[in-house]
Amino acid sequence: MAYTFGDLRHKTVAQLRQIAGEIEHEAVKGYTQLTKEPLLKAICEALGVDMHEHHEVVGIDKRAIKKEIKELKKRRDQALEAKDRTGLKSIRRQIHALKRKIHRATV
Repeated sequence: MAYTFGDLRHKTVAQLRQIAGEIEHEAVKGYTQLTKEPLLKAICEALGVDMHEHHEVVGIDKRAIKKEIKELKKRRDQALEAKDRTGLKSIRRQIHALKRKIHRATV
């Protein structure tokens, strides 16, 4: 069975040891002596699974939002030089809102 890091991370030590017992790889040698973190690392190494979860942005065009943030940052710098406090606050809020939009769309 193909496992992901998220699947393995949520398993108990007993379940991980059972999985390690089925694997014949140098990394899981002595699996009965290992605690959860080293056991998880060894299983991931033996199975070739990444040790972190990949996050994706769904439902929005991240590239377009990032481009808009970059343009707003240029405007923010101009507002700082011109000492335009009201414009600066508005631009900062827009940047914050766009960043939050990306964070909410991340799964």
